[in-house]
Amino acid sequence: MLETLRSAWRIKELRQRITFTLLMLVVFRLGSHVPVPGVDPSQITNFFQQNNLFGLFNVFAGGSLERYSIFAMGIFPYINASIIVQLLGVVIPKFEEWSKEGPEGQRKLQQVVRYGAIVLALLQATGMTLGIFRQAVLEPGIFTYLTIIVALVAGTAFLMWLGEIITEKGIGNGISILIFGGIVSQFGPGVLQTYSLVKIGQLNIFVLLLAALVVLALIVGIVALEEGQRRIPVQYAKRVVGRKMYGGQSTHIPFKVNQAGVVPVIFASTLLLFPSTIAGFIDHPVANWVRDVFEPGTAVHSILYILLILFFAYFYTAVQFDPGQIANEMKKHGGFVPGLRPGRPTAEYLTRISSRLTLAGAISLALIAISPVVMQSIFKINVMFGGTSMIIVVGVVIETMKQIESHLLMRNYQGFIK
Repeated sequence: MLETLRSAWRIKELRQRITFTLLMLVVFRLGSHVPVPGVDPSQITNFFQQNNLFGLFNVFAGGSLERYSIFAMGIFPYINASIIVQLLGVVIPKFEEWSKEGPEGQRKLQQVVRYGAIVLALLQATGMTLGIFRQAVLEPGIFTYLTIIVALVAGTAFLMWLGEIITEKGIGNGISILIFGGIVSQFGPGVLQTYSLVKIGQLNIFVLLLAALVVLALIVGIVALEEGQRRIPVQYAKRVVGRKMYGGQSTHIPFKVNQAGVVPVIFASTLLLFPSTIAGFIDHPVANWVRDVFEPGTAVHSILYILLILFFAYFYTAVQFDPGQIANEMKKHGGFVPGLRPGRPTAEYLTRISSRLTLAGAISLALIAISPVVMQSIFKINVMFGGTSMIIVVGVVIETMKQIESHLLMRNYQGFIK
């Protein structure tokens, strides 16, 4: 491992990319400590200490939301805009047309995502400033509100640019790297807090070791889920073109077990925030009951969380995966699945395989996402990272390692993955 890292560091281009990525992460962490003008951060800190609302988003933002810095909204408006544009590609013909135009079409879609992210950031910043955190504004007024909203939107726009420039000049996916940096930044304070609990005797060391083993098992499970795939064998018939013979080779179609990635978890978490958020603005016994029922960790919240993850896993896979198109492309190029006729029978077979894999992946994803709640109820300790955070961290590490591996293989170096 150390030898591989030394070999990677000897490559000038790779060394420059890694250094650039690290420097951009430093800029991200510095910006997360720049406060928004006109806001009392202590009141927002008290808000987070009294309830668990927006805890997941605060972790993704590296604690910026709790400090109410210029990066308080993180990169979430960009992620939501990207997901919405992907979903709208099914119902808007122009988006579908652009998605098939190659780099030029992708550039147009990316521009739509940027504009959509600014609009969502503007709406979110307005809601946060005039709604949830209105009591934290020091001198209420139109100018103060506009200053806070502009600062929050500008912070999100800067993070969008930062993520894209990391993707272009750094290593790995820039947006994923920023989320990864935000999550990992919470590891140090979490370790110190756990150490202090052990030191004063509130946390048993054996219980902590057992919880660490469970977390390690979860990481292994996440790696297996991210790397797991079903390979569908494909045979191409031989074709004679002129005096040359083409085809005849065997290959496969890799179907990932978790085709939807972490999108179902993010969608489910966001949707379950609405009842508690809306109830927080209403001073009524019914609203208080709704807020208590939908509090993270309750039975109702956990059950709905699992069901929504299953639903969004199937929904997102259905939007992204078209077995009919794959079957037609195979038929056009003379390919077929052994034992199946090309065309409709192949499409039906691919649909069945996709449905079974989606079910297995969605159940695994739901179990991992709900695992911190189970661990907290069993071990009576607050788990630093939720299942969603672990899935993102492990996924980003695997993706970045594969990209480094590709650079090493191009130069005949031995990589991480053997």
